Amino acid sequence: MAKEIWKPGNMLYPLPVVMVSVADAAGKPNIITVAWAGTICSDPAMVSISVRPERYSYQILKDTGEFVINLTTRDLAYCTDYCGVKSGREVDKFAEMHLTAVPASIVKAPLIGESPVNLECQVTEVKALGSHDMFMAKVVAVHADEKYMDENHKFHLEWADLITYSHGTYYTLGERLGTFGYSVRKK
Repeated sequence: MAKEIWKPGNMLYPLPVVMVSVADAAGKPNIITVAWAGTICSDPAMVSISVRPERYSYQILKDTGEFVINLTTRDLAYCTDYCGVKSGREVDKFAEMHLTAVPASIVKAPLIGESPVNLECQVTEVKALGSHDMFMAKVVAVHADEKYMDENHKFHLEWADLITYSHGTYYTLGERLGTFGYSVRKK
């Protein structure tokens, strides 16, 4: 099998694409779209986001040490893109995109009401890496939209039509292929 060799680069795709909400010390909210977000620990529950220092939300993150990760859906795709290309220095993204800022239960940054899942986060460490700084954070609260619960109170995130990001393009998730452990389950 022939393969080309490329210079080192980030080709770990697709990625979750999330809208991260923040609020400055005066309470002014902003939203930044982040594709470099992920789980880093399950106990305690921890996540990371990586942000360029020149981004408007970067200093807010550094100053407050708080943010909310808001999962994105097909219905939020336009807002997700807009919040990634417009600067909070120039526009109120909540107002422009008609998004609902909902008070969080622990952090000062608001939740995005239209998101199916919101993770309230408190920064534990910031690591300068080069083009981006990584904000490692403890998840201090999770909000899940009840419309994704079935009659047995089982949460069905797959009903939300989540989106991903792959090399400049947004995609919805595809068909279900199996569940964890299906390759070794007895038939």
